[in-house]
Amino acid sequence: MTVREVRPSPPPINPGANVPARLPEPLEDPGILVVRDAAHEITSSWRDQYGEATDARDILEVLQELTEAVGARMNGKVKPLSGTSVSTLGRRLVDLLRAAIIRRGADPSVVPSDQLIRVLTAIEGVREQVEPDWARYFTSRLAGPEGHELLVEVAHDLRSPLTSILFLAETLQRGQSGDVNDLQRRQLGLIYGAALGLSSLASDLIELVRGGDRLLDQEEAPFSITEILESVRDIVRPIAEEKRLKVRILPPPTDHRRGHHLALSRVLLNLTSNALKFTEEGFVELVCRATDRYRVEFSVRDTGKGINPEVVNNLYQPFRRTGGRRSYYLSGTGLGLAICRRIVEAMGGELKVESRPDWGTRFYFEISLPPAQQF
Repeated sequence: MTVREVRPSPPPINPGANVPARLPEPLEDPGILVVRDAAHEITSSWRDQYGEATDARDILEVLQELTEAVGARMNGKVKPLSGTSVSTLGRRLVDLLRAAIIRRGADPSVVPSDQLIRVLTAIEGVREQVEPDWARYFTSRLAGPEGHELLVEVAHDLRSPLTSILFLAETLQRGQSGDVNDLQRRQLGLIYGAALGLSSLASDLIELVRGGDRLLDQEEAPFSITEILESVRDIVRPIAEEKRLKVRILPPPTDHRRGHHLALSRVLLNLTSNALKFTEEGFVELVCRATDRYRVEFSVRDTGKGINPEVVNNLYQPFRRTGGRRSYYLSGTGLGLAICRRIVEAMGGELKVESRPDWGTRFYFEISLPPAQQF
């Protein structure tokens, strides 16, 4: 007969012993608490500030996802976002979240500085997530059926504020808003020159997109050549004064002609601006002379160093290779000259150039401008 060993049962657990009834919960991340408080503030004030423009459920959904994404980044992780959050609403909520946290961070007792930096760094990471791939989006729009018009709209948006900068810089430089010293006058000249260059580039882009040979004035009309030359000189005067260069004009004896005066002004202004850009001392000269009763030659000459003969053939190319098989850049000068040549051709002429070392460069063209009765 086998005898089994009988072992005593273990004593029951005494509820009053030093064994906790349940394990303690981990402490909440203080940074995440700050983010949640800020999110709660946004949801509470949204209706008061923005009314019913956006469904409250959409706000809560996006804000919840953004809050979780911020928390994930604070723990070294990246949480993918849905298309609802990668939107204008998502970007707006991220900005509001950041602003609410900064307000809290003004009081170190509410948000310690180390936590504030940690939270803001995470928010910046989420901000990058909600920003769409603008480069891909813009490229797809440009390649679409309305790509050309999109580029024209962008150029127009650039040109409008630049026009205001030109007006204000010239007004200040001439002392119409108060006295300016010589240094300030030169600085304003630099501002004016930079704005004029950007404005011209925007105009050239518009013309290039539309073919480059579109005459602004479709119908011929009588005009004064002297007034055109004086207008060009007045526009570039701040640049010339800043560089201490003279701009000389020489109108023809027969001043009043009939033709496309807006297109002619555009070409002469572009050529004169380029001449000033590449001239360090001396002068820029606009000359107009009649070759016969109906034809007139215009020329813009500078006293710069001249043009390297090796690049003369590439002067009218708006895109120029700078290195590498696919490396191109948009040259303001090349683009402007390309547009000038097309406009001159549209007026029935040909833009030519001559350049010599220690003499300078001269762009010239001849077009038909019949005499007009004085007006």
